[in-house]
Amino acid sequence: MTIATADLYDDRGEDLQSLATQMLDLGGHPSFHGPIRTVRCHRDNGLVKSVLNSPGDGAVLVVDGGKSLESALMGDMIAEAAARNGWAGVVIFGAVRDREPIGRLALGVKALGSNPRKSAKDGVGDLDEVLEIDGVVFAPGKHLWADADGVLVER
Repeated sequence: MTIATADLYDDRGEDLQSLATQMLDLGGHPSFHGPIRTVRCHRDNGLVKSVLNSPGDGAVLVVDGGKSLESALMGDMIAEAAARNGWAGVVIFGAVRDREPIGRLALGVKALGSNPRKSAKDGVGDLDEVLEIDGVVFAPGKHLWADADGVLVER
């Protein structure tokens, strides 16, 4: 079932946070939603890979990459694992790579941009911490909705 973020906001209003940051729609599913999981990392996608290789159960992984576009935090192989493991989507405040193959996957993906450069694989970062990005709080377990109009998060 597709839920339009504009209609959802009209219905629920200030019960929702609306992300003003403009994100690119890169996955094969432009509309997606689910409970939030989080990763905070900088130019190291080891933790992202580990999480997306585990059962997603319809969740959305929000990755705070510090808005860095210096290297990709997800490529096609990690995105394929996410789709295979039942993740609804991934929202990355950073870069991805392999945009064309990611666009063919049954996965929602939003990111700030792309860069073919690989990131480190050391697994440095924080898992399931509350993230605040551009005034929006992404708390593990809260619900996120995304489509071509943007991203909404429950308060």
